[in-house]
Amino acid sequence: MTVWQTLTFAHYQPQQWGHSSFLHRLFGSLRAWRASSQLLVWSEALGGFLLAVVYGSAPFVPSSALGLGLAAIAAYWALLSLTDIDLRQATPIHWLVLLYWGVDALATGLSPVRAAALVGLAKLTLYLLVFALAARVLRNPRLRSLLFSVVVITSLFVSVYGLNQWIYGVEELATWVDRNSVADFTSRVYSYLGNPNLLAAYLVPTTAFSAAAIGVWRGWLPKLLAIAATGASSLCLILTYSRGGWLGFVAMIFVWALLGLYWFQPRLPAPWRRWLFPVVLGGLVAVLLVAVLGLEPLRVRVLSIFVGREDSSNNFRINVWLAVLQMIQDRPWLGIGPGNTAFNLVYPLYQQARFTALSAYSVPLEVAVEGGLLGLTAFAWLLLVTAVTAVRQVSRLRRDRNPQAFWLMASLAGLAGMLGHGLFDTVLYRPEASTLWWLCIGAIASFWQPQPSKQLPPEAEHSDEKM
Repeated sequence: MTVWQTLTFAHYQPQQWGHSSFLHRLFGSLRAWRASSQLLVWSEALGGFLLAVVYGSAPFVPSSALGLGLAAIAAYWALLSLTDIDLRQATPIHWLVLLYWGVDALATGLSPVRAAALVGLAKLTLYLLVFALAARVLRNPRLRSLLFSVVVITSLFVSVYGLNQWIYGVEELATWVDRNSVADFTSRVYSYLGNPNLLAAYLVPTTAFSAAAIGVWRGWLPKLLAIAATGASSLCLILTYSRGGWLGFVAMIFVWALLGLYWFQPRLPAPWRRWLFPVVLGGLVAVLLVAVLGLEPLRVRVLSIFVGREDSSNNFRINVWLAVLQMIQDRPWLGIGPGNTAFNLVYPLYQQARFTALSAYSVPLEVAVEGGLLGLTAFAWLLLVTAVTAVRQVSRLRRDRNPQAFWLMASLAGLAGMLGHGLFDTVLYRPEASTLWWLCIGAIASFWQPQPSKQLPPEAEHSDEKM
């Protein structure tokens, strides 16, 4: 077995985690009660309903109300786990999510602001339990499509309201507009989320799911609705004038294009296959260049990325990053503990004058300052295995021509887009965006299937399924 195969769990077999494990005994302790419960007959559907409520309401309700929804999901996951758990559903992604949580829990215990870090750890735990329930519920293709349909329809409402703001005007807040980097006639939309950068972070993955719905939904009317949702979300995202959002949008489109070309390539005539990738990707680059060069608001905003400290937003971020790097240097291995509450207590000790900040304004730096280099390593390992898992499962579904693969491709493209945006912002830590991040990872985990075991004979695997 090569190092790469080991790192990516290429030959991981869930049978390695036997029924004698401590986790199995703990989480299955109420299995007898479940057998007599009429409610838990619909356990997966109820889980899907809770997820649909959270994702259908996330853009419209305050964070406190969304927190109650996350708490309900956590409680329901705990109930399901205590009554029935099958460790064969624990994918490599699950174990790396647990590793990431464990590093942050250790960072919390050793944090200089332990009480504040505990608050952050509690929030992180809620997000990770959203992942756990999503990974379980989305194994059902019908529930998967229903939940993603809720996400697509919700994003359509959000986008339409954002476009309405652009058409009829919207109140401008000075903290979002730097006249050195935004044209005078530019208005940044923010829809129901109250912040254009947060709106962009929300729309990057939901646009990917809207595009996936074109391939999954059956019938011309549903497909037209999916096309409308994709167009509205894309245009609304552009009108946020969020530079990080645009970078994420480009990353999402690039990954979507690669996966989409890979999916359709075997169905094309042989001469087309050779030129498909360069023609499509070259066309995307050409469209991007024409848009930037031909539209002044886009050109002004894009060029502001490259002016360094002359742009006030750039200057602010650079000063915050320098302070955060000092924080990481002082606590390199396990950081200060998770959460913005801990960050807000420690950052003032390092900040430069007049550059107060609520976060590191970069996801990799935020992960490193919270969990140290160990946390950053666990995070990077999780992303690596998630991406490799997605590609492997897309290949499997392509052989079967299973249209559910479009949701899988959208999940990976959404992750790439949110990470691209997150290089220069930390809106990913807002619940409206963070829940989508963990939904994408949970969706990819739900598609995972083990490779045929080379260690256990067929009768051993069959007998294990009966236990």
